[in-house]
Amino acid sequence: MSARRILIVQGHPDPAGGRFGHALADGYATAALAAGHEVRRVEVAALDFPLLRTQAEWQHGDMPPALHAARDDLVWSQHVLLLFPLWMGDMPALLKGFLEQLLRPGFATDPGQEGPLGHKKLAGRSARIVVTMSMPALVYRWFYRAHSVKSLERNILGMVGIGPIDETLIGMVDSPQPDGRAKALERLRALGRAGD
Repeated sequence: MSARRILIVQGHPDPAGGRFGHALADGYATAALAAGHEVRRVEVAALDFPLLRTQAEWQHGDMPPALHAARDDLVWSQHVLLLFPLWMGDMPALLKGFLEQLLRPGFATDPGQEGPLGHKKLAGRSARIVVTMSMPALVYRWFYRAHSVKSLERNILGMVGIGPIDETLIGMVDSPQPDGRAKALERLRALGRAGD
């Protein structure tokens, strides 16, 4: 595969960093750069922005200045790697707030253009969602049907034209077995090398 422009969005809300998701992002980025891909990163926890409270604010308000660089990085990208821990069955609230602020009408879609859902302005980009969790990934995928990831794929990323979207679910991250984390890190390095 030819070199790609990759945006890594680290969605862990802990500003101190040092979480397993950060190690996964670092492994992916290092491997991607070594393979000749270009990489930019957004650390959601480092951004200062308000949460949206009304539909009018989302539709007609201005994007916070703190998100302008993330917006520009998304426009630049060809592939997005979105990482976050599963919290209460879903993405952390800060990441959801970030996506709500970023993927506004006018930037991510043109309402009223090309049908009822509007023109999807971020088409042409692929994505991979990486979710870490304390439960086994198979339990989340088969018993819970990976409901929050499917919603993210269909109702957020897909609505703005991003696709195809792949997912990597990493379970048992709190397990004392070190080989599980080592295997997960190698999976992310392989994905980084492939620009996937």
